[in-house]
Amino acid sequence: MIVDTHTHLYLDEFQPTPSDAVQRAVDAGVCKMIFPNVDCTTISPMKQLQSAFPSHIAMAMGLHPTEVGVNWERDLAVIYDELQSFDYVAVGEIGVDMYWDKTYRKEQMEVFARQIKWAVERDLPIIIHCRNGLDEILEVLDSAEKMPRGVFHSFGGTVEDVERIRRRGDFYFGINGIVTFKNSKLREVLPTIGLDRILLETDAPYLAPVPHRGKRNESAYIIHTAAYIADSLGVALDEVKRTTTASAIALFGL
Repeated sequence: MIVDTHTHLYLDEFQPTPSDAVQRAVDAGVCKMIFPNVDCTTISPMKQLQSAFPSHIAMAMGLHPTEVGVNWERDLAVIYDELQSFDYVAVGEIGVDMYWDKTYRKEQMEVFARQIKWAVERDLPIIIHCRNGLDEILEVLDSAEKMPRGVFHSFGGTVEDVERIRRRGDFYFGINGIVTFKNSKLREVLPTIGLDRILLETDAPYLAPVPHRGKRNESAYIIHTAAYIADSLGVALDEVKRTTTASAIALFGL
């Protein structure tokens, strides 16, 4: 059994039959998938797909940093109300993204801080999106009244980044298809992270692992990432499945 801790099978890339992608994942041995929200427009399709597979899909609610714009306060109010209305397993995905646009840097940090507060109040983990924004992420975490627990999704950083994050608290590292890419140095970082702190994810429809790189990613492909991690760490594939699944259950209360 495998848990895909971060997948967006509800997005337009899987229409008109997103259920097919979910079923392929289940058939491939993915026992549970976590859907993190993106913005106000993705709440409905995400919940609709989850309702078709309630035993296989859990959800997280949050406002993605790239969606923080001029109407961020209005959008955040919608996210807050939604968080009260359903049994979400995490607040996410949230964070800071300085890769595409730095216009709303201050606002992204404020939105991140508010959503951390919600997570702490509800004793929920956070799913962190961090792209070219680790300094900002750590600054916000350091200013939090209480350090949340959670996962750095789609982690692709260095040994130093791992150590900086570890000094802050109880965090896992989401590893996806990036680790299989020829130019990725993440393979050398895995031993520092350690198997007990790795969560498997796909980030579908993005970042498909080798041998599917360049194609639309889906949760069924997670087995390739798991196998690559097993090879990199010199452990059995079953051990990767067992350990990462136990970690996902522990963090998200699955």
